[in-house]
Formats: sequence, structure tokens, C-alpha cells
Amino acid sequence: MPFVVLGELRAGFAGGARTGKNEANLVRFLDSRRVDLVFADEGTTHHYAQLFHQLRRQGTPIPTNDLWIAALVVQHDLHLFARDAHFDHLPQIPRL
Repeated sequence: MPFVVLGELRAGFAGGARTGKNEANLVRFLDSRRVDLVFADEGTTHHYAQLFHQLRRQGTPIPTNDLWIAALVVQHDLHLFARDAHFDHLPQIPRL
């Protein structure tokens, strides 16, 4: 899971009525052997730049955090589970 997603989840939990429960569920999920947290590195920046210019040429920019998520998905050959329609502008991103 891209680290950006983890940040967005925790931001969504912050100040909510079920912060503790949501955080506990998230920690259990992260502790699963099936879940690896992936972080940006220099290689990620190359994917970010390519995707940024692809979207710019298409006239379909997406939010910065989602661009980082897309770059990490490409770099680590992951599948994306998201409902955000703007990821449709990146056909190279495999979706679940």
C-alpha cells in the first residue's frame, strides 16, 4: 500500500467519532502478511514526472497525492483499488 494512502486514511479518521476503532482496524490490516507499505524514492520521481506530463498533455490533471499514488503503483507493479474516476485517465494503472 502506498504510504500516501495510509496518510489519507489517517487524515480521514482524525477527529471522527470512530477514530479509535478505525485506527485499530487499520493497524490489524497493516500487520497482515499480505500488506506491504511502499515509500517514494528517487525511482518514484521518474514515474511521477512521466505521469504528470502525460496528464498535462491530455489536459486531465489529477490531485498531487493521487499522482504520487499512481507513480508508486506503476513503480511497484501494483493494482489500484480506488473509486476516483480521474484514475481512468491513466490506462496503464491496473485497477481492481
